[in-house]
Amino acid sequence: MDKNMTQNAVWNRVLMARHQKRPTAKVLIEYLITSFVELHGDRLFRDDPSVIGGIGFLGDIPVTVIGQEKGDNTIEKIKKNFGMLHPEGYRKALRLMRQAEKFNRPVVLIIDTPGAYPGVGAEERGQGSAIATNLMEMIDLKVPLISIVLGEGGSGGALGIGVSDEIWMFENAIYSILSPEGFASILYKDASLAKEAAAIMRLTAADLLEFGIIEKIIPEVEEGLHTNSEYSFAILKKELIKKLKELKKLQPETLIQNRYNKFRRVGVYEEDR
Repeated sequence: MDKNMTQNAVWNRVLMARHQKRPTAKVLIEYLITSFVELHGDRLFRDDPSVIGGIGFLGDIPVTVIGQEKGDNTIEKIKKNFGMLHPEGYRKALRLMRQAEKFNRPVVLIIDTPGAYPGVGAEERGQGSAIATNLMEMIDLKVPLISIVLGEGGSGGALGIGVSDEIWMFENAIYSILSPEGFASILYKDASLAKEAAAIMRLTAADLLEFGIIEKIIPEVEEGLHTNSEYSFAILKKELIKKLKELKKLQPETLIQNRYNKFRRVGVYEEDR
């Protein structure tokens, strides 16, 4: 973790990322995108309500936006499956990304999930295959992709829409291989030690920027995103418009090669050997 962050400080970030009043993808989309038209379904099985996807304008740039939606009250959280996608959610996301490529629209992806849904039905319908297909297909898409970790970025559930030209995180978001509770269950055989686990997982935005896994941190007010989202959203919108205009100038071949290099480059630990 950040050398200046205590165990309590790291755990506070986890709690902020999960705060019940933290804005969801729907709220962020409403702020960022004008003339938004939502699109539904994966054309194979059903529409997954835990994914909001569609087209609209970011400033004057036509974009496709795809967000993992947790819901903002009990009824909506159950309907949205707490942001845990089924395989048809990942297939819907990929369908919209392919459509964006066809019409040369950049894609903005909003990550906010504790992980992909691990239920029997999801596994029967090819959860692992759906995520793997997204990883493979996204690396070769010929349009700009930017992923934003809004709250929780958990495991393969986050990676399924995380293979992008740049990955940004809100200051109190977390991004990790699995939840602190899951990590503690494996490492300590005790999920109640999640706080201790979080401190060694290096899951904060500061950690991941240091490792070069993400490119930018969107600041939040000290009290958290739920107390003043407009401050952070305004910064994000300005930076997104600027970056997408830069990426749109690149040739598709350059865009793809840069993305490939980003995910194939030697990691921090390899360099330290």
